[in-house]
Amino acid sequence: MVFAAPDEALAKAKRVLDADPTPLEASVAHEVLGIWHRDFGDMRLALKHLRRARDLAARSETPDREADILSALGVALVHDGRTQQGLAALDQGVRCATGHVRARVLYRRAYAGWVLGHHKAALADIRRAVPALRQAEDVIWTARAVTLRATIHLATGAVDRADADLTAAVALWDSTGQSHDKADAIESRGLAAFRSGDIPGALQLLDEAEEHYARLGISAVTLSIRRCEVLTAAGLAREALAEADVALAAHETGAQPARKAELLLVAARAARLVNDPLTAIARATAAVELFADQRRTWWETHARLVLIDAQFLAGHITNQLAADAAAVADRLAGLDAPAAPDASLFAARIALELGRNAEAERHLARAAHSRDNASALTRMTGWTAQALRARTARRHRAVLDACRRALNAFDDHRTTRGALESPGQAISRGEELALLAQNISLTSGGPRRLLMWSERQRDTALFAPPIRPPTDPLLQRTLTAFREITARAEEARMAGRRVSALERDQQRLEREIGVRIRKLRSVTLDDGSRFTPDRLLAELDDTTCLVASLVIDGRIHLLVCGRGEIRHTQAGLFAEAELEVEQIQALLRRMTYPGAEERLPLAEECGRRLERLLLGQAADHLGDGQLVIVPPVQLHGVPWPMLPSLRDRVLSVAPSAGAWLAARRIEPPVGRRVVLVRGPGLAGVGVEGRRLAQQHQDAVVVESRKDASVQQVLKALDGAALAHISAHGQFRSDSPLFSSVRMADGPLLFHDLQRLGRSPYRLILPRGSAARMSPRGTDEVLAVVAALLPLGTAGVVTSQGPVTDTAEALLTMALHEGLATGLSLAEALRDARAALASDAALTASGWAFTAYGGA
Repeated sequence: MVFAAPDEALAKAKRVLDADPTPLEASVAHEVLGIWHRDFGDMRLALKHLRRARDLAARSETPDREADILSALGVALVHDGRTQQGLAALDQGVRCATGHVRARVLYRRAYAGWVLGHHKAALADIRRAVPALRQAEDVIWTARAVTLRATIHLATGAVDRADADLTAAVALWDSTGQSHDKADAIESRGLAAFRSGDIPGALQLLDEAEEHYARLGISAVTLSIRRCEVLTAAGLAREALAEADVALAAHETGAQPARKAELLLVAARAARLVNDPLTAIARATAAVELFADQRRTWWETHARLVLIDAQFLAGHITNQLAADAAAVADRLAGLDAPAAPDASLFAARIALELGRNAEAERHLARAAHSRDNASALTRMTGWTAQALRARTARRHRAVLDACRRALNAFDDHRTTRGALESPGQAISRGEELALLAQNISLTSGGPRRLLMWSERQRDTALFAPPIRPPTDPLLQRTLTAFREITARAEEARMAGRRVSALERDQQRLEREIGVRIRKLRSVTLDDGSRFTPDRLLAELDDTTCLVASLVIDGRIHLLVCGRGEIRHTQAGLFAEAELEVEQIQALLRRMTYPGAEERLPLAEECGRRLERLLLGQAADHLGDGQLVIVPPVQLHGVPWPMLPSLRDRVLSVAPSAGAWLAARRIEPPVGRRVVLVRGPGLAGVGVEGRRLAQQHQDAVVVESRKDASVQQVLKALDGAALAHISAHGQFRSDSPLFSSVRMADGPLLFHDLQRLGRSPYRLILPRGSAARMSPRGTDEVLAVVAALLPLGTAGVVTSQGPVTDTAEALLTMALHEGLATGLSLAEALRDARAALASDAALTASGWAFTAYGGA
């Protein structure tokens, strides 16, 4: 009853003690109180009651009763960090017990072994316990034992065995009334789903377990730990760190030291992934000390791995760090831990950094053994190690083969992750592999191979598999509440009222929405076509040229594609170009203020310098036809129309050559429906808006003062041939899912756009901040273009910087006039930009606008 109805069991145990019980009865009551406090209350009181129960059982001269209490006491001592005392009590219980009770004691010793990381011993105990419990027809304890066996299998990486056990355990729990144990089994199923790569399923199961615990009126620390693990693996490390901090604060008093150490460990991992090495070092150090005090070697070793990783991130790369990393890698390999391949790869990286190549080869060889593992990310680790080995041995073909296989494993992982971002470390490793292959291709592969690997690198850095989330009524209700709160907060700020309470509600709803979105299973949209250089060259006619730009070893390289060939040339240094872009962006901002005419010569000179750095001698060999620029991932903020040789060109920008091809394949919708959206809070009365409405007499017009609600706008946008959205926008670097454009009833989120049956074929966003929605620090506009392509948007026009209201009005009207005559977005934008050339401020604003895609 203490697990099925804990509060009722607590009350009954107290009534037994109040009724002058026999020593045997009193021992049972004190054991119940001890177990209750051990799992739901105060550890100090738990030990007090369990020791009293042990003494009473000894007086009752009932060996099996005493053995049962000794095992419960042993588990409590282990949770309290008194490992030797706990194991001694468990061993004594096994010696004293007989028959059926002995199987229960073996179960508890196996549980303690799992907590301590003694997985082989734990598995041996539980394998002895399960048949005896089944023979005794003890359904509850059999279900507990099978659940524990599954948990041990998960710890050792045997996911299939764990899943089979958990399926059997849930069936057993359905025949009992043990609500707590059933919740524990559901929680374990969530962990199994996580280990198998089904992160949305894992989050769903953990939420289901939390609902069961809530009905029992208890808070499970293990649930917080497991949710942190899942969130971290899903690339949501900030959320995981916040969850761990809340759990640590909630369980600061009366918490089991064993669980506190585990919380510190998951917090350290999360801090490392958000690039906060100091927090990671502090949390990992505390976890190492606690695990060491508790003699939990398996856990201590994992905590040391996180600590070393954080120290490496902080720049503490020393021979001592290399020795520590090697020791941890060797220990994890000896424990046969699933993290062993990553530990060996990490130890090898440190050794390579210090020039200790022989030591690095030892670790790389061991990590490479995992390249046939069932887990996609573990296979990626193995092939990464193999690629580094081949690079050290200067075997170029082997490097490329290993990089290809590693990235294939990464693609396999991405197809299982639902609506979630990929883990940051996996993305970083994917980019590293693609860059390594680029370096090899630069010297031994030719331009075609270099183009293929540059495309792979862009795909890893910029894209996730395109998705369309399924309907979720609860999510839609939460989104509606979020919009209402956000709109009220905005009104309060404008009126000068305090908004702290509204902001707290807004943050709470953001967390709820984020969790809901990340649990969605999504339909993947993929037409199955793969990029090849031949397909690109076939699409490029004699007047169109595509220039793919990439950065290798600090220098910009260009692949000029067109007229049936791909030519490779070099340009300037990346660092100089990056600095020049920053200065130009600042200059363009100043040119929106009075005095633009005086600054124009400086802007012209900056444009010439930037052209030399970005295009080099290739600028003289691009012809005069249409030009498609595929920028390097690190330089997507370039105002390309500002470069002298590109100023009068039909120019478009694409996230990748493959994305441009995909945009070209998108068929325009039947009909020419135009949608004009004007959000709230814009200056003036919108003269250009009225003129655009007159120009497109059949246009669907959605205005803030009438009906520009999110649902109205989405309904209008669905399937439009052309959409023009003029609205204030906000880019949220801390939470890209909440980047938005402002409508009458609150923000229209990026997530909302994914729900369209078909997004607009052409999209104009004159206020560039509205489109800035990058998930990982790459260019926000291109991230949006990449996300919209699979949903039906072939081209986007937006600004990369501030523009004046006058320039926006004049340029967008001219842009629409060009589109009405049948021009493409790039052609219409070139003509519209030329119409602003008579004024310096207007010229600078025109340079900020860019056409993206292929429509």
